[in-house]
Amino acid sequence: MDLGFYALQLLTGLAYASTLFLLSVGLSLIFGAMGIVNFAHGSFYMLGAYFLYAFTRGQADGFWGGLLLVLATGFVIGAFVERIFIRRVYARPEEYQILLTYALLLIIEDLVRFFFGTGYRAFPMPQAFAGPLFLLGTPFPSYYLFLIGLAAVSALLLGIFLYRTRLGAWIRAATQDREMLEALGVNVPLLYTVVFGVGIALAALGGAALLPMQAATPGMAVDAVINAFIVVVIGGLASVWGALLGAVLIGLVQALGVLFLPEWAMVFPFALMALTLLLRPWGLLGRPPAVRT
Repeated sequence: MDLGFYALQLLTGLAYASTLFLLSVGLSLIFGAMGIVNFAHGSFYMLGAYFLYAFTRGQADGFWGGLLLVLATGFVIGAFVERIFIRRVYARPEEYQILLTYALLLIIEDLVRFFFGTGYRAFPMPQAFAGPLFLLGTPFPSYYLFLIGLAAVSALLLGIFLYRTRLGAWIRAATQDREMLEALGVNVPLLYTVVFGVGIALAALGGAALLPMQAATPGMAVDAVINAFIVVVIGGLASVWGALLGAVLIGLVQALGVLFLPEWAMVFPFALMALTLLLRPWGLLGRPPAVRT
């Protein structure tokens, strides 16, 4: 038995899970605080990849600065979209939210095709991660460790932000009683703008971080939003740690599925989601809905 090979598969799964977490945690945060089902979320993940390519002109030496620019640009775009579009459907039924965000997905896809074309946009591996590392005698890309570390640091900082700061307390309070929060003098519309901007920035960062491993294409938005919903359904809506757990489970299930049953690998995430819905409909780390009497 080649333990190094199996360890490499596990690291591959965790690296993929890292980008899934950055994608899905923003979706979970937006839904938890604002109640918005954002079907356009995968489009901003795709934009993050294309923005990194555009900001660096496809050159690896601009990688670090490009990531920071993608993060900042994602926040600005998210804030703009919330102020101009999302704010108008808060009081409307959920089908309006779904139609609006799905329309945004289609519009962003067409804009990407217009400005970047329909071809692949690849990015070279940054110089800092050009050489492989060895685990049990098996080489693996050092970039995997960066992705895992990026997700871990993002989860830690987001947890501190939500549970150790006043702004985070307001965000959590907004999920329970928006009217009471407004009565206390908190500017809830501005708070929602910040939440949406943070969620979109994290999605864009995830797309940019994936680019050295996987080329960007206009069609990646649909796949991304499907994977994001699978993760949050498994982990639990409105749960940061649920998004992390769901992403890790999906990453490992796909990595091991490709290894042992490659012809069924694409089915396993959906099967895991279906099993979760049957046994724990609110997700592994989500909270069951309150019973009204």
